[in-house]
Order: sequence, then C-alpha cells, then structure tokens
Amino acid sequence: MRIAFTHNLKTSSAESEAEFDTPETVAAIRKSLESLGHEVEAVEVSGPASRTIARLEALSPQIIFNTAEGHRGRFREAFFPGIFEQIGVPFTGSDAYVCTLTLDKALTKKVVEEAGMRTPRSLFIRELAELSGQTLRFPLILKPNFEGSSKGITVDSIVEDQAALEKRAAILLANYSSGVLVEEYILGRDIAVPMIEGVSEDTSGVLSPIEYVFDAAITAQRKFQLYDYTLKNELSDHVSVKLMPKADPVYSRLMQQSKVVFEKLGVRDLGRIDYRVTDDGEVFFIEVNALPSLEPGAGIYLAAAAAGLTKTEQVLEKVLQSTCRRYGIGYSGNGNRRQKQVLRVGFAFNQKRITPTEDVKTDQEAEFDSPKTLEAIREAIRSYGHTVIDLEATPDLPTRIHPEDVDVVFNIAEGMRGRNRESQVPALLELLDIPYTGSDAATLALALDKGLAKRIVAQAGVPTPAFQLMHTGKERLNKDIHFPAIIKPVAEGSSKGVIGTSVAHSEAELREKAAFIIERYRQPALVEEFLPGREFTVALLGERRPRVLPPMEIVFTKPDKDPNPVYTYQHKLNSNDEVRYDRPAQIEPRLKETIERISRKVFAALGCRDLARIDLRIDARGQVNFIECNPLPGLTPGWSDLCLIAESAGIGYRELIGEIMAPAIRRYKEKKNLELKA
Repeated sequence: MRIAFTHNLKTSSAESEAEFDTPETVAAIRKSLESLGHEVEAVEVSGPASRTIARLEALSPQIIFNTAEGHRGRFREAFFPGIFEQIGVPFTGSDAYVCTLTLDKALTKKVVEEAGMRTPRSLFIRELAELSGQTLRFPLILKPNFEGSSKGITVDSIVEDQAALEKRAAILLANYSSGVLVEEYILGRDIAVPMIEGVSEDTSGVLSPIEYVFDAAITAQRKFQLYDYTLKNELSDHVSVKLMPKADPVYSRLMQQSKVVFEKLGVRDLGRIDYRVTDDGEVFFIEVNALPSLEPGAGIYLAAAAAGLTKTEQVLEKVLQSTCRRYGIGYSGNGNRRQKQVLRVGFAFNQKRITPTEDVKTDQEAEFDSPKTLEAIREAIRSYGHTVIDLEATPDLPTRIHPEDVDVVFNIAEGMRGRNRESQVPALLELLDIPYTGSDAATLALALDKGLAKRIVAQAGVPTPAFQLMHTGKERLNKDIHFPAIIKPVAEGSSKGVIGTSVAHSEAELREKAAFIIERYRQPALVEEFLPGREFTVALLGERRPRVLPPMEIVFTKPDKDPNPVYTYQHKLNSNDEVRYDRPAQIEPRLKETIERISRKVFAALGCRDLARIDLRIDARGQVNFIECNPLPGLTPGWSDLCLIAESAGIGYRELIGEIMAPAIRRYKEKKNLELKA
C-alpha cells in the first residue's frame, strides 16, 4: 500500500514538543511499515495546514498512518484527522470528534461516569475564583485539562491544603489558560490498558493491563508516587513497565471495563486508558489517550507481545488492517483508491562547466549547479515515481520545451545574463501555461535586484541597513551611510563579488571598491552600512503561509582576524575553519520569534512561493535587519544552506525535494480540473 506517515517531529526538549515523535521513533515506525512491503512517505505536519494538504495531494496515498498531535489549542489532536476526513483519505486512529473528546479530561470523565465507571471526584476551573467553596478531599492533584504526556504535572502538582491548592492553581492557569482539572488524588498503582482493535474478538482488541513501577531511588524521594513529566521525559530510566498477571484480583475487571470505555468513547484502531488502582482493589478511571505513544519500548508493545504480536511491524499491521476494514478497502491496496499519478516532470537547470576558484575571475558560473547536484535532484524526483525530462536553460530552450509535453517543471535555472535572468525560464513557462516549482517571474526578478528588494521590504516595515546604489562610483555619498560599509554587486547570488576585502572604512576605499564591482560585473554596486551583530539565514517552505524552519546561524570563529567579518564567496566554495554553521541556532525564544516573524513578512512582501532563504543580521542596537532574499536557493545535498537547515529540522534530502514539488503538483491538478470544467 502507498502510505503517508503523518507526524510531528520532536526537534527540542521543550515541553511544547513533549508529545511529538523523536527522530528515532519516526525512523522505527517508517522502517516497520516498509518491512511489511508498503511504500511509505513521511509527512512532517509542522507549519501551515495548506503545506500538509499540498504534500498529501501530491503523494495521493491510499491510507494515512497518523501520529500527528497538532500544535496548540483544545482541538489540536482533532485537527489533522479533520483534514483527512475533508480530503477523503482513510487514516488510522480515531476521528476528529473522538480526538477532541478524549483530549478534554473533564468531559471524558463525565461520559465515562455515565457508563457506570468510577472516577476521582474532580473540578474543572478556568479562573482561580472557581476554587471558592470547593468540597474535594485533600490531597488533590492539579493538571492541565487539555494536555498529554504529563505536561504540567510535577511533584508539586499534589497539594494537601487550600493555600497550596490556590498557589498551584494560579501557576497552572497562567500557563494553561484553557483550563485546569483539580482532582482527588488516589493512592495506589498506575495502570494502563492498551487497545489494538482486531487483535482479539473476545476482548475487542483490549490488551493485558500494564503497570508502571518506579525504582527505589524515586520512591524514597517522593511522598506521593506520581508518573509525572520529569519521570516520563527526563528520568525514564527510573521507570519500568510490567504486565499485570491474570491472577491479579482486578485483571478481569480492568479488561471488561476498558472494553466498555473504548466502545463508549468510540476509540478506533488503537488507544490507551490510564487508571489508578488502590491497595484494596478499587479501580478509578483517570483518562484515555486516542493517540498513544508508539515509540520503541512503549507499553503498548509489551501488552501486544502478550497477545502474540512480538514485533513492531505486527502491531502496526494490525492497526492498518483495522483501518482498512473500517473503510472497506483491501489491505493489499486493491481497494477503491486511485493509483498515484505519474507525471512528466521537466527539470530546468543550468549546468556548471567552469569550476569556480577563489579567484573572482572564475565565478561566472558560480550560481550554476554541478552534475552531482543535478543527478541528486533527478534521483529524488524519480523516487516519487515521476519521469524526469532534462531542460537545460540554454538559448534554444523555447524550441525544445513544447515537444517534451511536460506536466510540471522543477525549476532551479539561474538564467544566462541580466538582472532578470532568474525570471527567464519562469516567464517562458507562464507563457506556455506549464506549472513550475518556486516563485514566479516577478518575484525572482525583484529579489535578485537587492536594491529593489530592500525598498519593498522596508515599505513592509522590516528594518534594513542604510544603502544606496552607485552606477559609476562617483555619486555623492548619502548622509545616512556610516562606516564601515560593505560593497557588493546589486544583482548577483552565491556571494559573488563579496570577498574578504568588501568592507570599506573610508570614502576613498568605498569608491575604489564600488568602481571594481561596477567594472567586473557590469552592474551597479550596492553600498550598505555594515552591521556588526550576529548573522542568520532562514529557510521557508510553502505557499502563502509558509513553514519557517529553525534558523541557522553563521558563526565567525576568528573574530580577532577580522573585526568586521563577512560571509564571503570564498566561504561558500569550500569548508574552512573561519565559519561554523549552528543549526538550529542557539537563540532565546524572543529572538527566534522575531526572526520567524520578519522572515514571514519578507516572504509575503516579495511574493515568494514554495521555498526561499532569507538572510538577516543584527545591528548595533540588537535589532534584526533584512539583508537579502534568495527565492532560488542552492540544493546541493549536505552543503547548501537550505539543505543543512532542512536536515536540522528532520527533513531528509528526498523529502525536501518532495516538499518543493508538492505545491507545483497541486497547481497542476488545479489547472487540469479547470480544464475539465471548461
């Protein structure tokens, strides 16, 4: 079967990503699905929903294997199931309604209580005043009502008097404003009952209960034994999981009760219920998880092994089979899903035949791509089942492209000459009505002209260094240009013309460097105030609402060598010890938010599409400034900035090419639909 594996990738230890899948978990699930003979495409769902939809439409999967948690809000776990329902693709797991219900702990308790199950007495609050006159018995436990993975639960979550209750409630409400559940704490064992639908008809898929056991080092430290956030995420080595023996007095009751709860709540394919069991055998329902963890070593695998499913792939196969039965499609993939459309993908490029050296006289093809890079892109496109048609962007391209009858074009062509060269191929494709990847002709022409781009971005409210253009080198210097200043060609990429001596410290030096640029590149020189702060480059993927990947910082490792360091043409030719690439950048949250906000604003102001890389630098006041935008960034595997940034975000090279292609394929399908309606 052709499976899209939708997930949130965990890229940091931040609590906001506690429910996301680690790279190891993603790799394990993908490997297991592939070992079953399926064609698996990993789809990381961070960023705008339009990006995920475009990727799914391009992949045309027969089924979606979903572990995506969503990012924020009370309905986040329901968000992607809701999308899958709307686009009509079968998916594993519970539907949007059930995911909404089960994320709401207070509401779930009410439903379970109506089914005759016992739950701890509790109180749901949104404001501190709602604690007034509460009649719950201490000790109490406080937890965010709409969170999983024990987020917001610590050793301080259990309180024993009213003062401690109000103090803890105030802290939680400040961080989790959607609401807090105050619940009577039940002394006893932490028990979980997993479910994999279809494993056993007798139990409706309910598996043997498992118990979480804390080692002596933990139990000695804590008055109350609580499986909190720290134990789940930082001290997991101190927690073991064991099967509950069938001889346990509550075993049968847990199995029967869990069957009723799963059916009452409508949980499908897989799930997990958490209980507290007292020493005298009282069973209390705590919560249910409709998206249980599938990380290696998770309790669901231990319980599945007791039912004869000893391998991860066996567990995942049962989940897939359950989903297929529900949608009435054959597990072998011979159901009523359409076959993936194979496209004729034109590949527009300029091949590098002159190897650039540190001598700027050899840089005329520095922006072109090497045969090795071109073949890597071809292989990535072919891996999606498409046919690749080479369209080298030479002057005879207009006569060659029509006979090839391509459906879409993957465009990395730089063009041959002039400040509009990057827009030449896109303009031709627009004339022929052929969809293509990347920004349109207007944006490519605008962004290549750094002066025009700066004016547009500045009008959008984004700071940019003071600058001016020099056409002869003799123009009057603007009063707002302060030294040191940097001089570069106005319409070049790959740092052409930006060398170690590009920074001027006097007017005479500035004019000399400007004259050299004007003569060497036959274009105006951009004179720009040099900014002394940190330098970042930011990659964006998507259309109108792009996903901003984690920023990368260009760190200059030898500040003593040059007090005004510049990321030069020479740095981009070969690896050296003068620069280091921190990916992701080690920055505080506020600066990260500012960088992301500015990057989105630049992307929108310049009309970028599908992908772009934006360069930013911090000035002496600590303000983030726009330097330039590259809507046609390099795609050399393991080398180009965009590829390095994507790797740091868990996006492999093949997936990156797929991400770039997806919006163009969506535009192609939209065009075909309009043609059918005409």
